[in-house]
Amino acid sequence: MTSLTSTQAEHHHPHHHDAGPRVIFGFWIFILSDFIMFSALFATYAVLRNHSFGDITIKQIVDLPLITTQTLLLLASCLTYGFGLVAMHRGNHKKLLTWAGVTFVLGLAFVGMDYQQLAHLYRDGHTWQTSAFLSAYYTVVGLQLIHMVAALLWLLIIAGQVSLKGINERMKNRFACLGLFWDFLNIMWIFIFAIVYLMGAI
Repeated sequence: MTSLTSTQAEHHHPHHHDAGPRVIFGFWIFILSDFIMFSALFATYAVLRNHSFGDITIKQIVDLPLITTQTLLLLASCLTYGFGLVAMHRGNHKKLLTWAGVTFVLGLAFVGMDYQQLAHLYRDGHTWQTSAFLSAYYTVVGLQLIHMVAALLWLLIIAGQVSLKGINERMKNRFACLGLFWDFLNIMWIFIFAIVYLMGAI
């Protein structure tokens, strides 16, 4: 009985040990598929950006100081998330939760500013149905916003799990996957900043 249990444990342990890399590899596949989707949307936006049909154009939407502030907030959140990962690998769950909290606040500020801009456009009657340009604009920026909200909820859930269970291998894998997702959202925002806003301001 004892030898059977020992044998089962020997077979089970390597499987558990190898689960982390497989999960992270699978998450890379998900990010790649998301990148393909964003690439298609960027291409669509590039085609439709001048199809305003007499309504508002991107030059009237761009507020570079505000967009630059948003960009700096998101880049800062990427840095604070990195500090959290360092704390996690050192086994310091208090610092991990502190940096996760700072990251959450920065990300929430970014989401709030993004939402206000879209809501302001909508209240002024410039909806996604007004023109092809606005349809593409709402889709690209709105999809980024939805991704950010999902990332913030994910961060809250993992932080709650760490506060209850502490740091273990499963939590490390989850934080690593969220870190990949957070970096991906930063990169996509840089593309939005360059393709949508900077090109629109020229």
